[in-house]
Amino acid sequence: MKNILHVAFCISLAALALGAAPPAKLTGGNGTLYIGGWPNKILVIDEATEKVTGAIDVTTGSPRGMFLSKDRKRFYLVNSLIEQVEIIDVAARKSIDHFTLSDGRKKVFIRSMIPDPLDRFVILLTKSADKKIDRFEIGPPTLVVYDLKDHKIARTIPWPNNEEREFVNIMMSPDGKLLYFFADDVLIYDTAEFKQIDKWELSRPLEEGLARFDFGPRDVTYEEPGFYSGIFQMLDPVQNRRLMGIARVNLNAKSVDFWALGPARPVGFSLAPDRKRAYGLLQEIGHYEFWTFDLEHHKLGAKMEFPGRPRMALRTSSNGKVLYIYQAGNTIDLYEASTYKYLRTITLDADTTTELFVVPEQLKTAPSQE
Repeated sequence: MKNILHVAFCISLAALALGAAPPAKLTGGNGTLYIGGWPNKILVIDEATEKVTGAIDVTTGSPRGMFLSKDRKRFYLVNSLIEQVEIIDVAARKSIDHFTLSDGRKKVFIRSMIPDPLDRFVILLTKSADKKIDRFEIGPPTLVVYDLKDHKIARTIPWPNNEEREFVNIMMSPDGKLLYFFADDVLIYDTAEFKQIDKWELSRPLEEGLARFDFGPRDVTYEEPGFYSGIFQMLDPVQNRRLMGIARVNLNAKSVDFWALGPARPVGFSLAPDRKRAYGLLQEIGHYEFWTFDLEHHKLGAKMEFPGRPRMALRTSSNGKVLYIYQAGNTIDLYEASTYKYLRTITLDADTTTELFVVPEQLKTAPSQE
């Protein structure tokens, strides 16, 4: 009888053990991750399984700058020599076009690129180096429109106030009809003639006693079309110090919803899919922190120090539950967004060379029309 009871007890324990399912693995969603890899490919990663499912061959060498088209059908690449542009069909996973502006001894370097939302052209910030017998002649920074159908420079965009710039911050309207040039003010151009048609005077203080604020880098993965969200900085002339805060700019309505955080710190900004939160990395020598921005209630959320690495970038997963830390190496570290808990690491077979792109499942598309 005792043996029977013992066996029954063991069976009960086994049944309980089998019935207690292990906790579900936290993943970033069902999207697809894309990132450039050395020496000449784009790695394709399934977000749910965290496995590399393929690679897209790049014909112009290692990708350095990578830009996703508005409809998510194309990648526009600038190679590591910053001389060639290549266009990739995302769904077909193949190269469909490439071009260079260099010719013989004259090298034309592409400093920045802004694709047209309708894929008609790309805007390129270029600078040339013409090799002579005894010297190089360096040309001025030039902003050009390259026609993707005719494969030629269609026009040169004049600099605002004839003031040349080594770097530009440009954004286009979702319909491709307007170009926003972020300078001291926001200069608005039409894309038919590329002439200035309007100006938004943001050089004026948004609040009495504060100087204007500067547009900084932006992560547009989950951004609403026609809006610009991110960290901004402005000068407090009374205390003579830089302040930082969050701005959500409606370019069409020329309105700004902003709120200050405090003294400026070197922190980034990555919008979450619901646009109610954003995450940032504070990066100082030997000191790294996760930050959460509560955009819905206009306040700073939780912060936590963590053992980062000297060079890092951050992206938010397609379901907003996981933070991806990458850059300068062959790994992508995963952290839980709500707790900053380290989860695991995706190890790739190539060093990464570009930004990480997160394409949610609902935005996956069919091959583009060449």
